[in-house]
Amino acid sequence: MGFGNMNKMMKQVQQMQAKMAKLQSELEEKTVEATAGGGAVRIVANGKNEIVEIEIKPEVLDPEDVEMVQDLIMAACNEALRNAQKMVSEEMSKITGGLNIPGLPGMF
Repeated sequence: MGFGNMNKMMKQVQQMQAKMAKLQSELEEKTVEATAGGGAVRIVANGKNEIVEIEIKPEVLDPEDVEMVQDLIMAACNEALRNAQKMVSEEMSKITGGLNIPGLPGMF
């Protein structure tokens, strides 16, 4: 491999790194949501896999059945985080061109 090819490859890597840094900041602003219990619980997560909003409809807050509300919250949170991971993977594949580069998904 000549120096010209190596320089070209290094420029491509630098461009990809710049795009990934930009994407990382954009993903902080992008959100996904999930619901459970027919919309009784709504969870919003961002591209950093952080829960940023929780909405619970008052009618599901039964003091006699706290466990049901906890289960709904857990189900909605897990779904929101799965949706966030999927969003990140889709956005990353746009930059990497579908390359499966070890370690990249864990960067976010």
